[in-house]
Amino acid sequence: MSLPAPGTIWNSLPIPALLIDGDERVIEINPAAEYFLNLSSKMLKGQSVMERLAIAAPLEEIFARVRKNRAATFVNDVDVTTGERAPIQCNIQAAPLGEEPDTVLLLINPREIADRLGRASMVKSAARSAIGMAEMLAHEIKNPLAGIAGAAQLLSMNLSGEDLELTDLIVDETRRIVKLLEQVEQFGNVRPPEKKPVNIHDVLDRARKSATVGFGSHMTILEDFDPSLPSTLGDADQLTQVFLNLLKNAAEAAKGRPGTIRIHTFYDYALRLRRADGKGQALPLQIEIIDDGPGIPPDIAGSLFEPFVSGRENGTGLGLALVSKIISEHDGWISVDSVPGRTVFRISLPVAPKES
Repeated sequence: MSLPAPGTIWNSLPIPALLIDGDERVIEINPAAEYFLNLSSKMLKGQSVMERLAIAAPLEEIFARVRKNRAATFVNDVDVTTGERAPIQCNIQAAPLGEEPDTVLLLINPREIADRLGRASMVKSAARSAIGMAEMLAHEIKNPLAGIAGAAQLLSMNLSGEDLELTDLIVDETRRIVKLLEQVEQFGNVRPPEKKPVNIHDVLDRARKSATVGFGSHMTILEDFDPSLPSTLGDADQLTQVFLNLLKNAAEAAKGRPGTIRIHTFYDYALRLRRADGKGQALPLQIEIIDDGPGIPPDIAGSLFEPFVSGRENGTGLGLALVSKIISEHDGWISVDSVPGRTVFRISLPVAPKES
């Protein structure tokens, strides 16, 4: 395989990057990765990436999907460490490399803005501050908007023709803005999940029925369920909200045209998250929402689950951020694979413990 020569793009890439072969061993590591991991290229080359790095995401599963689908996979908000220091929260991306069938490019993007030890917490604090400010503004703006809408409705009682159309427009637009502001408030006010054993198929069926009679009425929504799945431990209402958001995204991606959404569930015995302490957590319950839309724009794919990032005109960018937040609080994992004609959002959840 031909690698970039020293001094070219590979060495100047500011994001930590590693090339992984079919045996999950490191082929090459760029200088940014050496600095971030505090490990030299000589120490890492030829070593198993699973043994040298602790990444709180199922790397084997991610690499297998990249090789099978020949498409990039993005996972946000995972802890990365070499086991010799405190973990740092990162976004990671795994992608196929050119014509090499088994080689995977792994990019690790630290979510940091200050020194390596303090940056992750500062990002979280900044995000919380931004969301808190948005919540406060949403609350304050809704009151005058209600007054504007009311005044427009009173004016419309004595108007006709074009003037009536203008007041109707004012009322419609104020209602639209209020709805957007309510989404901002909702994002910041999600309560901790009230967890109990939940049949995930009951949740999915509830979300599917709601979608079919509403925003997804122009779509064909198919169920492809594994009936043997055990229960998960979760909050049924919050999980319903997660799947409604994902189904709505898939339906809106079709832009009003008929399309197909497939809801696929299955059990994966091997999928485990590796935590910073080296321990694994099993996440065997798999739920995929698959659509045949145009795919996710590449420029936002890596930050899709962050607040205020949206690929749609007039989108708030809060729906998928809320999904990620809820799944994280359910000790689960979410990822997305997307190419034109096929986008797959995959959620992995733990099994509910057996009652003694």
